[in-house]
Amino acid sequence: MEKSWLGKMFSRPRNNKLTTTTANINYADAEVQFGQGVKFASGAGVAQDYTQAADWYRKAAEQNHGLAQFNLGTMYAQGQGVARDDAQSVVWFDRAANAGDAGGQYNMGRCCQRASMDGLPADAPEARIEAYKWFQLAAAQGYKNAEGAFATLTFKMTHADVAEAIRRVARFSAVKEFKPAQR
Repeated sequence: MEKSWLGKMFSRPRNNKLTTTTANINYADAEVQFGQGVKFASGAGVAQDYTQAADWYRKAAEQNHGLAQFNLGTMYAQGQGVARDDAQSVVWFDRAANAGDAGGQYNMGRCCQRASMDGLPADAPEARIEAYKWFQLAAAQGYKNAEGAFATLTFKMTHADVAEAIRRVARFSAVKEFKPAQR
């Protein structure tokens, strides 16, 4: 039986160029995977589902998508969609930081700063140097609170420690041909 005119009108796309179907979406693309993660994390057009968001972020993060790595680190830190796991959080923040993501760099700075206070006193200077490096890199991208964080940190550092931290910032920038991640 042939469809009615009304059935025909609603069964075909009006403009094929504007129509997006699941058939023409490349789910292997990191940017698409990241977008799926955002969709499930925010509940935009679907029921909010942190477990699905974490799965999609992980797929993109494993393809070196810096913001997906940062978001996955945040989910581990907060226990959203995954079991709370500080070690996994640091792994993903570190990957994001090394990919040039300012949020990852700021959070690595916070992790290192916390380690300087909670760890062995002999390890504290090294942890502060690393924290300064990450805060400085995040601040260079205009990340909120990063500049104040490394400025405050310097009160607990020697001149030699600050000089070493600045060398590490320069070395990171040169080795990575540092290009700030887009937010």
